[in-house]
Amino acid sequence: MGANATPEPVDDVVSRLVDAGADAHVTPGKDATVIGVVGDRELLATLPLEGFPGVEQVVPILKPYKLVSREMRRGPTTIDVRGRRVGDGYFGLIAGPCSVEYREQTMLAARAVKDAGASMLRGGAFKPRSSPYAFQGLGQEGLDILKEAREETGLPIVTELMDARDVEAVVDAADVIQIGARNMQNFTLLAEVGRSDKAVLLKRGASATIEELLMAAEYVLREGNSQVMLCERGIRTFERATRFTLDLGAVPVLKQETHLPVVVDPSHAAGRRDLVAPLARAAVAAGADGIIVEVHHDPEQALSDAAQQIPAAEFGRFADEIRALANLMGKVVG
Repeated sequence: MGANATPEPVDDVVSRLVDAGADAHVTPGKDATVIGVVGDRELLATLPLEGFPGVEQVVPILKPYKLVSREMRRGPTTIDVRGRRVGDGYFGLIAGPCSVEYREQTMLAARAVKDAGASMLRGGAFKPRSSPYAFQGLGQEGLDILKEAREETGLPIVTELMDARDVEAVVDAADVIQIGARNMQNFTLLAEVGRSDKAVLLKRGASATIEELLMAAEYVLREGNSQVMLCERGIRTFERATRFTLDLGAVPVLKQETHLPVVVDPSHAAGRRDLVAPLARAAVAAGADGIIVEVHHDPEQALSDAAQQIPAAEFGRFADEIRALANLMGKVVG
């Protein structure tokens, strides 16, 4: 729409598009309002959109993902979670235990990451594990512990949703809903979080392409939720020196393709504590909008991912280093 277009012509265009069977998504911007349209291309071509009052230009988006595309929104999106921001110059430092094991373990980690200046607290109440005999998380009890940690520290909570049956409980407890790598293409689950009002951290599947990750995000945005952060967490290759191969090239590619913030998870990619810091530094240098790392007060006794969790006593030094690098890249920890 033209820079001087008032709400009336915007509403009129949206109404005509909806009458034509299309979905219209309005994105106000600094210079102009953009209306993203998803629908039958041939049918939309019959509408004289250029002649509607207030319309400045009509631009076809050729890529299969529409709403997440830079063509839809050229400026970067900023995600605001209880005053903590990620994207467009704000760097998210998300940290906490892999899983909520018991109250004191979680509270110790929460206090440590809070004191070190983290943006948000991560922690899994429901855990997807390769072995059915491994620790599966505490479920609702874990969510209650996370809520208590938020009350004490003030840190927003990032926790994983694995099953559509748990949507209500997780939405009630979480500030950011994590969709893990195994569920990246669980389209029913993506639609559910798309209908929620909570921010979403969407992890790339271990064998997923960048386009498939963006198409997964499209499912969320199509339902009306534009608060999505994309997460690169390593992909499966022939290499076995690390748990997964961290695809740092995905960061600048995603920054070119989408307006959504890009977060990197060096913990799951490395699978080794000694590699988390160098991979995190590399992620900052590659232009990531944030990192998500695992922290435990006693990693050797952790019930899941013990080998890759940063000791809480060492996290302060790690956070200072990441903060300095983020500042060097022109970003501030949100």
